[in-house]
Amino acid sequence: MSDLYVSWSEYHQNIEKLVAQIYHSQWTFNQIVCIAKGGLRVGDLLCRLYNCPLAILSASSYGGENNRVRGEIRFSQHLSMTTANLGDRLLLVDDLADSGVSLQASLNWLKYHYTHVQDIRTAVLWCKDCSQIKPDYYVEYLTDNPWIHQPFEYYEEVTPADIAEKYTPLSVEQSTK
Repeated sequence: MSDLYVSWSEYHQNIEKLVAQIYHSQWTFNQIVCIAKGGLRVGDLLCRLYNCPLAILSASSYGGENNRVRGEIRFSQHLSMTTANLGDRLLLVDDLADSGVSLQASLNWLKYHYTHVQDIRTAVLWCKDCSQIKPDYYVEYLTDNPWIHQPFEYYEEVTPADIAEKYTPLSVEQSTK
């Protein structure tokens, strides 16, 4: 398996390209649902740019060594959202469609739990060729199915103690200013 290393700059540029693609499609939605953890950053920026409410569907399927072992997908019982009701035209976002299992299972979860939803479209930054589902919107189609190293993965490899070593604690006097 090849590797694709993504910088913060490339990551944010891909989100902007995704925004432009959705905008040019002229499709309208009234709620964004992001799949957490990977889709949180994407969903956050899209909800800010589109001024549209964000709901979060927490899901987990990876674990093991270096968080690279795919297991059974598990969902939260409820969406986390600040609106009283979920919209009826949803944009479901994640960072990538790897196998496509999480994206497809999330679509199924939403359709089962929210029967009033009229339309759901999907958006990701990267779509791998091996994905069982092709998202409605994606920035890059990866025919060689690389392992994607995203810039925030650094924080999965360090501890708070590692970070604290880099910074000198503020003195009591400095912290009260």
